[in-house]
Amino acid sequence: MSSASPSRAEPAKFTQGSTMRHVIVMTTTGSVGLMAIFLVDLLNLFYISRLGEQELAAAIGYAGTVLFFLTSFSIGLAIAGTALVSRALGAGDRARARRIATSSLITMVVVMTAISIALLPSSGPTLSLLGATGRTHAIADRFLWMVVPATPFLGLGMMYSSILRAVGDAQRAMWVTLAGGIITAILDPILIFGLGLGVDGAALTSIVARIGMAGTGAWAVTRVHRMAARPTAAAVIGDLRPLAAIAVPAVLTNVATPVGNSIVTAMIARYGDGAVAGWAVLGRLVPVAFGAFFALSGSVGPIMGQNLGARLIPRVRQTLTDSLIFLTIYGMVVWLILLMLSGPIIAAFGATGTAAGVIGFFCVYASLIWAFNGAVFVGNAAFNNLGFPTYSTVLNWGRATVGTVPFALAGAWLGGETHGPEGIIAGQAVGGMVFAVLSIVICYRVIDRLAQRPPTEPPSIAPPPAAHSPFTSGKGATAGS
Repeated sequence: MSSASPSRAEPAKFTQGSTMRHVIVMTTTGSVGLMAIFLVDLLNLFYISRLGEQELAAAIGYAGTVLFFLTSFSIGLAIAGTALVSRALGAGDRARARRIATSSLITMVVVMTAISIALLPSSGPTLSLLGATGRTHAIADRFLWMVVPATPFLGLGMMYSSILRAVGDAQRAMWVTLAGGIITAILDPILIFGLGLGVDGAALTSIVARIGMAGTGAWAVTRVHRMAARPTAAAVIGDLRPLAAIAVPAVLTNVATPVGNSIVTAMIARYGDGAVAGWAVLGRLVPVAFGAFFALSGSVGPIMGQNLGARLIPRVRQTLTDSLIFLTIYGMVVWLILLMLSGPIIAAFGATGTAAGVIGFFCVYASLIWAFNGAVFVGNAAFNNLGFPTYSTVLNWGRATVGTVPFALAGAWLGGETHGPEGIIAGQAVGGMVFAVLSIVICYRVIDRLAQRPPTEPPSIAPPPAAHSPFTSGKGATAGS
């Protein structure tokens, strides 16, 4: 179909106005929605911790590590949908954007259903590999068997939210994810305490919250923006190749993060359930505290995608610069807040001993270094939407392996038996900082290369050929679609 439609007369939203304003608006609204998703997990753990059993908190930590893998697959697929829809809108081809949005939603359901079915039989051995034993293992396994089947709804919620961000509707994208937080805030105390269901209550809440997210997104995308076309097998199959060109490397990139976290979890498990319980709190506290980082990576994608589609390369570069300025200021503010609230946070989760030491160390020291991860998220989003996804794959796997294992081992050795968990966390943070700097340097060079490219085939039609990447292929981003 021709891309020369009447819609070309109306420029895409992000191709005009201040890029910093777009970054701030998209990130702040996205932060509210994303933090709602992360708040779901944090509230679950908070309520479970109030039951006073350390094994329960550790079980949620182990289960969360496994669920992180599924979430990473969802994020990778959502990244592909965001990139292609925003490029099509930037080029003025709304009909193509609607078709791709529909194909993305169908692909999400099929893929996440298949992965969920494949994961469940191996949940027990996977938890054992992470270090879970005894009652903690049994509780975590039961939690997974209840929550994993609802993963397709989480994927749909993420894809709907991504489509809304690609359109430029940050507010409704926020409400898709905010719906999950609201449902959790209401149901968690009722099911966990009121009905005495404990961990089972937390699992049921997660299921309902995921369904609520999918329902809210479906209404906004289909009824408000009319961004869902009538699906046909030919259209879905035809869109699989461009979706896979971004989604496959994006998924590979995103899976690197839970792999790195799994390595750290296994290392920390050597120090007992107390250390794992503290690590579980951090695993849910960090996304809430640094939610803007994850939202920023999701915001940068549509802004860069639309400007790339319109061939406004200087605006692409300025978007990257504005994003780095934003995350630097935000990171410093969050560190100061965590520094001041470290004591109350430890008390709120009833953490003692090793768990308290792990939480306190991160809030006071490691959180400042961890803030560099924001640069990795932004770099990944830029690579995905600019047609160089393999860069993110290589850098993320480098961070999850070379940037994690030797640094964490060195930290554990320096910390000794008493402060080994804190040393592991510090080592992981330092390794991430090294790769964050490398990611941004390469990202600026990629944009400079795009500025020198002759205006031939529109980027919304096909990703750049592999010859443009020394790593040969394409890739994805991290958190935040």
